[in-house]
Formats: sequence, structure tokens, C-alpha cells
Amino acid sequence: MLGFFKKMFEGGDSNELEQYIKDGAFLVDVRTPEEFELGSAEGAVNIPLNEVNNKLSEFKSKDKIVVFCKSGVRSGQAKSILENNGIENVINGGSYQSVIQAVENHKNDGSN
Repeated sequence: MLGFFKKMFEGGDSNELEQYIKDGAFLVDVRTPEEFELGSAEGAVNIPLNEVNNKLSEFKSKDKIVVFCKSGVRSGQAKSILENNGIENVINGGSYQSVIQAVENHKNDGSN
């Protein structure tokens, strides 16, 4: 049971995250607008966790989606909401710092 919750709420593996970013994933920061204003990953949009259910249409046409937050807990919840609504192409990127690092890695590898 612990493994289930760990997988649900922790960020995915960094290789998968970096591949999603390389493939042009839709980056969604699910923190509050106030947290988002303090800084986020380049190219990310802010859809707070409490608005995900109301904005499902913004996710449906995306090939790959990365959700993230401060620690990976809210993004794990967002991932579950999306999957429960038939959106399967989503990973939990974990913390916004992890996503920022993955975006920077992608920019610096010369393949952007």
C-alpha cells in the first residue's frame, strides 16, 4: 500500500521527465497563483490544483503533460484527477525545482 501512495505522490523518474520535456510536454504548475508568481519552470502555465477539474478541456488535446508543484503531493493529486477523467498521457514531475532543472538540462543539451 505504501508503494501505491509513494508512486502516486512522488515525482516520476528524471529520465521520463526529461524525455517528456524534450518532446514538448504541456507543463502545468498546480501551485497557487501566489506561489507561481514567485517563479516556475520556463514555459509552464499555472492551473492551480483546485481548478484542474474545471479546466479539463485545456488538457485533452495535449500529447504529453507534466504536472508539478512544490513537493509532488498536489501534482500527484492533479495526475489522479486527470487520469480519472480519461487523460492518460500525464506524469507527475514532482517539485517545480525538478522541472526547472529538467528544462535547463534540455536547453543546455543543444537539442532545443
